[in-house]
Amino acid sequence: MRIVTWTIRLALFLFLVALAAKNVEPVTLRFYFDLALQAPLVVMLLVAFTLGALFGMAALVRPLLRQRREIAVLRKPPLRSDAPPAPSV
Repeated sequence: MRIVTWTIRLALFLFLVALAAKNVEPVTLRFYFDLALQAPLVVMLLVAFTLGALFGMAALVRPLLRQRREIAVLRKPPLRSDAPPAPSV
């Protein structure tokens, strides 16, 4: 199974290297107020992919923290019902 996994990883890596080698033409990304950024297409694609991954991870932080708090509450042992009630003050 390990050999199959590494073979797939190697094939994917070689495909991405070939894609990067074929897309080195400069492209211009134009912003508002006459701002422009010129870089190779492969760099622009890598930046867009990275930003998408970062935004996706940031969107998962809040639900993940909420789940961890909920799990911590559920792991606490329940109060014993046969214990005497605490005195009221």
